[in-house]
Amino acid sequence: MTSIELRQKYLDFFKLRNHAIIGSASLIPENDPTVLFTTAGMHPLVPYLLGGKHPAGSRLVGAQKCIRTGDIEEVGDKTHHTFFEMMGNWSLGDYFKKESINYSWEFLTDAQGLSLDKNRLAVSVFVGDEDSGFDQEAYDAWSVIFTENNLPLERIARLPKKNNWWGPAGVTGPCGPDTEIFYWVGEENKVPASFNDDNNSWVEIWNNVFMQYNKNTDAKFELLQQKNVDTGLGLERTLAALNGLDDNYQTDLFINIVHKIEELSGHKYGEDVETTRSIRIVADHLKAATFIIGDDKGIVSSNTDQGYVVRRLIRRAVRYGRQLNIQKESWTKDVAAVVINDYKEVYGELEKHQQFIFDNLDKEEEKFSRTLENGLKELDKIIQDKKELTGQDLFNLYQSFGFPVELSLEELKSRKKSSSHNYVLKADTGEFLLQGFAAEMKKHQDLSRTASAGRFKGGLADAGDETVKLHTTAHLLLAALRKVLGDNVVQKGSNITAERLRLDFSHPDKMTPEQIKQVEDLVNGAIKENYTVSCEELSLDKARQRGAMGVFNSKYGELVKVYSISHLDNYKKPNLKMAFSQEICGGPHVENTGILGNFKIQKEEASSAGVRRIKAILQS
Repeated sequence: MTSIELRQKYLDFFKLRNHAIIGSASLIPENDPTVLFTTAGMHPLVPYLLGGKHPAGSRLVGAQKCIRTGDIEEVGDKTHHTFFEMMGNWSLGDYFKKESINYSWEFLTDAQGLSLDKNRLAVSVFVGDEDSGFDQEAYDAWSVIFTENNLPLERIARLPKKNNWWGPAGVTGPCGPDTEIFYWVGEENKVPASFNDDNNSWVEIWNNVFMQYNKNTDAKFELLQQKNVDTGLGLERTLAALNGLDDNYQTDLFINIVHKIEELSGHKYGEDVETTRSIRIVADHLKAATFIIGDDKGIVSSNTDQGYVVRRLIRRAVRYGRQLNIQKESWTKDVAAVVINDYKEVYGELEKHQQFIFDNLDKEEEKFSRTLENGLKELDKIIQDKKELTGQDLFNLYQSFGFPVELSLEELKSRKKSSSHNYVLKADTGEFLLQGFAAEMKKHQDLSRTASAGRFKGGLADAGDETVKLHTTAHLLLAALRKVLGDNVVQKGSNITAERLRLDFSHPDKMTPEQIKQVEDLVNGAIKENYTVSCEELSLDKARQRGAMGVFNSKYGELVKVYSISHLDNYKKPNLKMAFSQEICGGPHVENTGILGNFKIQKEEASSAGVRRIKAILQS
């Protein structure tokens, strides 16, 4: 079975059972600052799991793009991935445990679904603890099914919270007990009569989470207003199991990527343990980086938040590509091209942003190739010159050469370098070198923090007339940049004083003189138009539908202020269809653009990787 067939079978099955098909949300959560990425299918549905009404109804089905970064160090085996797809069906206050379990069984075993051998299936349910008791309802539903199909009840395992409890996705949110479904991938005539969680031939393929609780900020579990079902069927793992494989990298979701890496390196997958591990890491990391950069939110490499994850993924891929002896320059985009081609029919945004993906991979690969060469030389020198390695050594490598601490530790492990140090020994050397690095980083941050103290929210140093003018001008500048450079431009930061504005924005390249002139002309044109600056309070969804710019993964309230810069129509209302700019913002702003004066860009420069910075002034 192919991945396309499996994905479509799942959607079709639930569509026939009155579920509305919903598309994948962005990999960047829109309203949850507690996590960097969408980590599960339910993540974008949290408002509806908490009781809100979903516009598509109470029964939903879809396949969600997900990123999980906690397992990056584990990638390299047969099953761990940074990027993966989670197929899921959801009941928002509609059906509950019995119906959900019956649907799962039907999809797995009926001809309309996957027609799996029933004798290869086992399940687990929550045994109970002080937060929630034994899940008798789920156990009873499975008991009926197993009895009807002459399967031993010993295959219904009762497991603790670490096995059979899900959530919340962040610090707080919906959560509850779950039931997991396992498929036997071992020999057909050796299926055990009972389920054993320690037997690796039992592969988890589906998880039905019963959202009964909300974990609040006091870490207490309170009953939700409505009972929900959130199921997750991992596409990669299920596809491998259905095809009799114990290695996800041998499925069609990875095999073309693996072949490209083989072609680039001259090595073969499976030729030895280290080569195979390196090929898996390169394949996984570049697939994940391609999806993050290619997301409509346009994330690029940086030293913070999602951008740091992108940077780390690309740099680890380049490092392991080096171990595979890949000699070609700008090779990471060759792998990305295969990812885009494999997924373009399902996730069209990858093809839409293809050049943006290639440009950002190229820049980070080139930059890190130099960093890697210089950093490795310096690390070798430190090892040769010093008997003791400390966290300060790793911090100096990071500060002077941009060499990530994670790679320093990986290099030390690969050299099997035993190092003594000045920290109290409580665990392995790597952990305490990392603690030393963190201590040095904190000192550096504390020294740097003084310079940025006292700023107002939104980057304004004060709220005087000249500052307010430049704040309004920043809105015109961002809109002009998007018109000239494209929709991948988003604001990354700002600092505005009475003398000048500074705007950081996502863009991979240095702007040409022609582009700078175009932006200046657009802003000055908007000023001469004497547009009206109007403000409306809207719901976040309404603001988004209108096309207002905003940092949608920030924690907005239910209502937001949307500032529109436009002419008024015949009814003295903002002509939003012809608006020059619409942004979610807290203000303050001038009333008309005509009072701003003449806009002039003084400097355009790099702020960080993938982020440019403009400094500009207003002249009378």
